[in-house]
Amino acid sequence: MSLGPVMVDVAGIELSSEEREMLQHPLVGGVILFTRNYQDVEQLEKLVSELHSIREPRLLVSVDHEGGRVQRFREGFTRLPAVGRLSEIYNQDKKKARQYAEASGWLMASELRAVDIDFSFAPVLDLDRGVSTIIGDRAFHSSPEAVADLAHAYMHGMRKAGMEATGKHFPGHGAVAADSHLDLPVDNRRYEDIYAEDILPFERMIHYGLAAVMPAHVVYTDVDPNPAGFSRRWIQDILRGDLEFQGVVFSDDLSMAGAKSMGTFTDRARAAIQAGCDMVLVCNNPDGRNEVLDHLGDLDNAVSHLRLARMHGKYDVNRESLHADPKWSEAVKIVESYEPEPLLDMDME
Repeated sequence: MSLGPVMVDVAGIELSSEEREMLQHPLVGGVILFTRNYQDVEQLEKLVSELHSIREPRLLVSVDHEGGRVQRFREGFTRLPAVGRLSEIYNQDKKKARQYAEASGWLMASELRAVDIDFSFAPVLDLDRGVSTIIGDRAFHSSPEAVADLAHAYMHGMRKAGMEATGKHFPGHGAVAADSHLDLPVDNRRYEDIYAEDILPFERMIHYGLAAVMPAHVVYTDVDPNPAGFSRRWIQDILRGDLEFQGVVFSDDLSMAGAKSMGTFTDRARAAIQAGCDMVLVCNNPDGRNEVLDHLGDLDNAVSHLRLARMHGKYDVNRESLHADPKWSEAVKIVESYEPEPLLDMDME
């Protein structure tokens, strides 16, 4: 059985018999975890182990674990600062900021790989334009060049830990105020302006070997009337054509308000896949998930299978050996040195 094109969530800290059956569905290819799935490290390890043992090839297990406002697992994991805190450091000392970004990416990825989670949906490649509250300090910087520079270092750290990176939210969510969890943001800028600024970090990261991209639930009126994640123009012509991206395209969550304009959950999933997404996320809506699994139909894309296989985590490591590694202690000191704010989990991201 190959990996299907649908990523789903589960309800709690252990799997129900119904969920085990659901995860055997041929359309399922991955699971995304949320704060509700975490009690402690031992429970998480058991849950991830069971998820990976359900079928072969094993399901991808993912999480949003950027740091700052978006960090799913707390007790037992290092508290990660929002990467936007690197911007002031970068303005003063670019080399130091790059070192901190690499250490942050390595630490985030290492602690997740130590519980066998395959990847985190990170880093954010949006620009912090001071407009979007949903992006804000989740972005590295307001400058495209700085974002590309810091994200490159962050991805390098992730790769050293055995985790591939997912850049989001293509082609850039930072210029709109609306939150796509709650509304459909509309960006009326000219394509030339978007390309020259917001797309630059994506272009650079693709050149550096970025493995995956997540498009935004944002309409860019100068390019396509559909949100980017449902747009062949954005995904096929620009991302894969102009930018020559060969990696995985993950949809953003189809349960978000920014996706509702595309119709039913099945309509949304089909539109995203037809536009060029390799895997669609259906989270926080069991009825919508079941609708997609019941009605999407048979899909078997050999190219998508190969792309998705790249997202499996590498380098087996356990928490005991990780915590004994001086590199881990040094990375913890680094992230603690740039003063994270109190965590407010964004469990819908």
